[in-house]
Amino acid sequence: MSLMSIEEPRAAIPDRFAGMPLWALGFRPFYLLAAAFAFVSVPLWSARYLGWMEVPAHVNINWHMHEMLFGFAVAVIIGFLYTAARNWTGLWTPRHGHLAALAGLWVAGRVAMIAAPPAVAMIVDLAFLPAAGWPLYQVLKRSGNRRNMFLVGLLALLTFINFLFHASVLGWMDISSMRIMEAAIFVVVFMESAIGARVIPMFTANAVPGIRPVTHARRDVICMALTVLASLAWIFLSPSPLAAGLALAAACAQVVRLAGWKPQGTLKLPLLWILHLSYAWIPLGFFLLALASMNVIGSSAAFHVLAVGSMGGLIIGMITRTALGHTGRMLKAGHGETVMYVLLQLGVIARFCAALNVMDYAREALAIAAFCWSAAFLLYIYVYGPYLLAPRVDGKEG
Repeated sequence: MSLMSIEEPRAAIPDRFAGMPLWALGFRPFYLLAAAFAFVSVPLWSARYLGWMEVPAHVNINWHMHEMLFGFAVAVIIGFLYTAARNWTGLWTPRHGHLAALAGLWVAGRVAMIAAPPAVAMIVDLAFLPAAGWPLYQVLKRSGNRRNMFLVGLLALLTFINFLFHASVLGWMDISSMRIMEAAIFVVVFMESAIGARVIPMFTANAVPGIRPVTHARRDVICMALTVLASLAWIFLSPSPLAAGLALAAACAQVVRLAGWKPQGTLKLPLLWILHLSYAWIPLGFFLLALASMNVIGSSAAFHVLAVGSMGGLIIGMITRTALGHTGRMLKAGHGETVMYVLLQLGVIARFCAALNVMDYAREALAIAAFCWSAAFLLYIYVYGPYLLAPRVDGKEG
């Protein structure tokens, strides 16, 4: 007769982050971290570029390009997707200690990129997207949400592009780091186009009485296909006429798409017009890319319009809107939001002028662009920091 083994039940390990609102849902820490990083990093790079201050050698053009995408933008993307996936599936994405650990890994990546040897920076930086993407994949798989699984694929693609960037910097591959980062911008633009087509017409229809945005499935497929083809033509150095033609076709398709969403009906609603206006930088960016393909202008103007205009504008539009909704507040912009939006758009215009060196005032325009960008995100921290650090006002979880 065997003896029965009786053990004391193991006590659950307490999660010290469980009672802290900051770690309740993904948008809270990642929006706040991204805004703080945006506020600091662009003035730091601009001051170095303009020769106003001495900074570490790591703060170079590679650092600036990489950190705007894989630091700033990726933090917002993960925060948004964790929050959206919670709504899509009804399942919890990382929160509490798990979320805090992911945020810490993101911070470690930013520190490594500025202070660690390149090989160490690569290891730490590359770890974040797989670590953050895996829980998203698990949630979507468990819920059977195949419709949004492509987003996990895009995160995997960004991880691969990030590896190529580090390999280029370390001299492992003879690939232009500039071309690699342009590819990353195109991936983010594709993500903006895909998500924007879902939410911008819906938000507009819900908020503006009598407005019925027009969406067309086949037209959307054509628009997205042309956007992808134009991106690939640029990245793989297609002949200029082909690259220019595809970029112009993508621009026209994006304009037609946006026009159907009735942006003219949103002029009195800042939470809406910021999304429409920021999306409009996508077709303009591809139009400029067509000109750059024919060597009419430099490509910097096109990519800064796509990165600062569409990416930065849509980010500040979404991190205000979703933060209001998911902290239980009314979806209504105050003066603070309007100032943020105007500053961001002024910054895009100034950066565009700097890229074209309008009237030989490139340095001044660059300084203005950096100020507007930094001020917009500092204002976000001031207004939304208390929201993100406090429990929801309606008492719900998240």
